[in-house]
Amino acid sequence: MAGACLISLASRLPFVLLGAWPVAGFMGLDVALLYFAFRANFRAARAYEDIRVTPLELMLAKVTAAGARAEWRFHPAWVRLVRKDHEEFGLLELSLQSRGQRIEVAKFLGPGEKAGLAAKLSQALSEARRGPRFS
Repeated sequence: MAGACLISLASRLPFVLLGAWPVAGFMGLDVALLYFAFRANFRAARAYEDIRVTPLELMLAKVTAAGARAEWRFHPAWVRLVRKDHEEFGLLELSLQSRGQRIEVAKFLGPGEKAGLAAKLSQALSEARRGPRFS
């Protein structure tokens, strides 16, 4: 932000010196909009999802940027991963489905990252279905 402010200030200075000070004010709007865009992005980045798989349950928790938390609990034996793939773009949607309930996960990830998560989650679910290993 400091670099953007310095560049904006340097580009506005000639207009102020020439007496066209209203132009300088309007040129400052882009820096203000950039600041608010960064703030909104950082606020939205506080949202996350937490997925935990054990032999007894799969727990999904979604936390919004405001801090509101929603939790779902499923038995791993009844959970199915539902994927929506596209030929060109890859994995577009990943959902957990169990007993008529369907919840989309990893909305904020790109197709490649979703595919990696799907592989790891599928492996974790298959290990949970096998049960605990004692050896």
